[in-house]
Amino acid sequence: MKFLKQILVILIVFFKTGNLLSENSLFNVNNISLSKKDSLSNNQLANEAIKKAFDQLSKRILLNKDIQKISELNYLNIIELVTYYNISKKSDNDNVIFNVSFDKDKIHNLFYNKGLLYSDIVDKDFFVLPVYLKQNKIYIFSNNYFYKNWNEFDNNNLLEFILPLENIEIIQSINKSRNNLLSLNLDLIFNEYTDKNIALVFIEEDESNSEKIYLKAKIQGKFISKNLNLKKNLKENNSKKRVISLLKEEITNLVKSENLIDIRSPSFINVKLDLNKKNNLVFFNSKIKKIDLIEEILVLEHNKDVVNIKIKYLGKLERMINQLKKDNIILQLINDEWFIKNL
Repeated sequence: MKFLKQILVILIVFFKTGNLLSENSLFNVNNISLSKKDSLSNNQLANEAIKKAFDQLSKRILLNKDIQKISELNYLNIIELVTYYNISKKSDNDNVIFNVSFDKDKIHNLFYNKGLLYSDIVDKDFFVLPVYLKQNKIYIFSNNYFYKNWNEFDNNNLLEFILPLENIEIIQSINKSRNNLLSLNLDLIFNEYTDKNIALVFIEEDESNSEKIYLKAKIQGKFISKNLNLKKNLKENNSKKRVISLLKEEITNLVKSENLIDIRSPSFINVKLDLNKKNNLVFFNSKIKKIDLIEEILVLEHNKDVVNIKIKYLGKLERMINQLKKDNIILQLINDEWFIKNL
């Protein structure tokens, strides 16, 4: 009788989950602010909010080159992708605030039909140090407009840019390599964050009509180098702001490129879940629902001690493992079998 009850619990937990597990946090767009005009009804405002939300979602998860491929969608196409929206009113300026949720399956179908890959950025922290070069002088922390103003404007909320605090070791390392700055070891500069996404940016200003930029980064463990040339603006401060904006956009696009998900190529993994604790199954199910990468879970077999589960997921295995780890769910490979630990 006890075993039959256990089977019933397993079936109820996973049947209620269904095929679509994620809470779709990636496909939610919140805090769309629109000015309330007397001539516009709430329905008209909602139409504007949904179009604006879809535009923001596209910029958040698609590469720049792919955004144009869905730009021809009209409002009727877009509204079909919406699961729900809600409205609240700000008290300070009387703006109307919309939160819009898009349906994951419908978005996936759209991208599948368009042949688009989308990005799910898990680690939003990005450690960056912009170094300013002018007239054979190197400005690292002091008198460096780019370091001082990097986070003062143009925040896109996709990445959290973190600049290192002034540090004598960093100054010495850069000055020591002043004759060959491109050979600098990124892990040496960011020695406390070697497992994070990091970048050194050299911005060289000369007498020509362009600014030379060299980007040296490590994203998802992959080393990337890139040269950029930007024409100067007549107004110096505007030119420098433009450089920061373009660099942030370039870095964001690089991070997206290393976190792409191909809907057409899902992966599968079989894992064993130990049932020695009363709430193991419920806890696992509640946590796994929150992970957008996980598409489906299937119970393959079970007994009173163990449940064997097949997980269908998108993207790289390492990314899914890291997401589970953040919720205290550890996947371990033991004798060629995956086990769920630390529940």
